Amino acid sequence: MTKITFTFILLSLSLFAGFTDFKIIEEANNAYNASDYNKSIKLLNSLSKESPQLEYDKGNAYYKAKEYDKALRAYEKAKGVNEQQRLHNIGNTHFQKQKLDEAIKSYQEALKLGEDNDTKNNLELAKKKKQEQEKKKQEEQKKKKDQKKNEDKKDKENKKDQDKKNNNKNDKKEDKKQNQQKKGDKDKQEKKNKEGEKDKKPSDKKQEENKKDKGSTSGEEQKKGQMTKEEQMNQKELQRLLKKLNKDKMPTMMYKASQGKEGKKGEEVNPW
Repeated sequence: MTKITFTFILLSLSLFAGFTDFKIIEEANNAYNASDYNKSIKLLNSLSKESPQLEYDKGNAYYKAKEYDKALRAYEKAKGVNEQQRLHNIGNTHFQKQKLDEAIKSYQEALKLGEDNDTKNNLELAKKKKQEQEKKKQEEQKKKKDQKKNEDKKDKENKKDQDKKNNNKNDKKEDKKQNQQKKGDKDKQEKKNKEGEKDKKPSDKKQEENKKDKGSTSGEEQKKGQMTKEEQMNQKELQRLLKKLNKDKMPTMMYKASQGKEGKKGEEVNPW
């Protein structure tokens, strides 16, 4: 960035100033050259008269003190001095405030009034700076877009996981609820059965017991009937053998007893 020329109004003092103003301007100039810009500003502001040249000097001092808003106001009031130089300094002030569009515009207007290498260099610098800002802005926008995309994806995954957890939790609650309901139904049924047993008349109980006994007897008879069928063949065979024995006649007890005696030789002993 090129320097800003500090132009004093010493040549025009005779138009409005006396010896005191001359002393103040000289002190302000010395303070400016010593880089004591705040002192220079204070001295210049103490002057009672106003002029474009004085405002231009104030603008330069404010610029050096990095009070750019005040510098712009002073330069705006300085119309009447070297216009090309004033526009150049306004462009510099906008550049320091990072208002590159305004800076480019001021440099271009200054160059319309005449060629100046410092103004031309500052214009190119401002354009390059603007391109860098636009590129950085695009990169930041892309970064924010990608970040938002990743956040949305992460939120979607988290929501999916949370829904899954909630579903599992609800399933467990439902299972627990069903188990409790089953248990409750079972308890109610048992209670109902107990109350029914309690409310039954003695005659009813007796009938039930008889029914149970009858059922048991019937079962035994049925079982017995089944056994008879299984043993039927054996019984028939036993009956057949008994008939055969009766027909053929078995030896009697008398015959068995005679087996122990010795018969006479040549005599036959009839068993019956």
